[in-house]
Amino acid sequence: MNWQTILNDDPLPWLLEEDPLNPGVRYFALRDLLGMPAHSPELRAAQQAVMTTGPVPAILAQQHPDGYWIQPGYLPKYQGTMWSFIFLAQLGADGRAPRIRRAVEHLLDYAPAAHGGLSLDGRNSGLIHCLQGNLCAALIEFGCLDDADCRSGRLQRALDWLARSITGAGIAASDEKDAPVRYLRSGNSGPGFACSANNHLPCAWGAIKALLPLSKVPASHRTPPMDSAIQTGISFLFSCDPAAADYPMGYASKPNQSWFKFGYPIFYITDVLQNLEVLTALGCAADPRLRPALELLRRKQDRQGRWLMEYTYNGKTWVDVEEKGKPSKWVTLRALRVLHHAPLL
Repeated sequence: MNWQTILNDDPLPWLLEEDPLNPGVRYFALRDLLGMPAHSPELRAAQQAVMTTGPVPAILAQQHPDGYWIQPGYLPKYQGTMWSFIFLAQLGADGRAPRIRRAVEHLLDYAPAAHGGLSLDGRNSGLIHCLQGNLCAALIEFGCLDDADCRSGRLQRALDWLARSITGAGIAASDEKDAPVRYLRSGNSGPGFACSANNHLPCAWGAIKALLPLSKVPASHRTPPMDSAIQTGISFLFSCDPAAADYPMGYASKPNQSWFKFGYPIFYITDVLQNLEVLTALGCAADPRLRPALELLRRKQDRQGRWLMEYTYNGKTWVDVEEKGKPSKWVTLRALRVLHHAPLL
């Protein structure tokens, strides 16, 4: 069945129109929904528009010549270096552009911890799945899998640590104080997505973010630790109904309502839609356990086959993106990516 037949109307022409406020939507729609190859002149022109109009040049205008924003690292929240880096990738910025390359080099100089992962402050204690996943996904979007230095060196090492920190391979428990490589009570505190932010229980937000970059690595390039981590993650995400999102809650009695509000960009908070994005990208589109979440997704569309912006960081990041409560090209793009993989309904 054609994936478009489950829509109330066809929003694809809306996503493909030239839009100087949101040029990245057209770029991603051409790439991800129409399958346009990277060397296509039309796709290259669409990404060039991303670099010259809309949010990306506004964010880059705030960048320090050495590649960071305000100061190296995680803070200040939503405008600092790591947040801006993740945001630029989600907006479709071109990883070949000189200022993006400077940001990549700065991040890969600053963020790696001794254990190998990407840390919020370059220390092992700052290794957190949600941040590592978002940073690695951004590096992949910027083309670092095809860059010899990143592939064979720093990015590969970060992906290896990310995978092993999920399964626990070669990592001692946090109470083994003399072990050279062990979990710490801060950040990721144990295998299976255990996290201090979730009272040391498995964190589904962290699981989805950690699986995100692994889903972007071509299957032929995945290492055995990556394959094991993916299987661990899929099992965990299917341990509950993805539509209910009632995963272990360390400090709450019911799922965070952010699960059910779809928005853009996507930082450490996640939603049912991103769970669908990751699981379908990992080949689980035909799994019947996804049906309730896919039904939830379908019900949220309007009569024009569009989805609303329900969650926003407007007023917190360098630039605003669309308007809360209005039809969103970005959220609609996310929904169509899922339905493109999963014509089940």
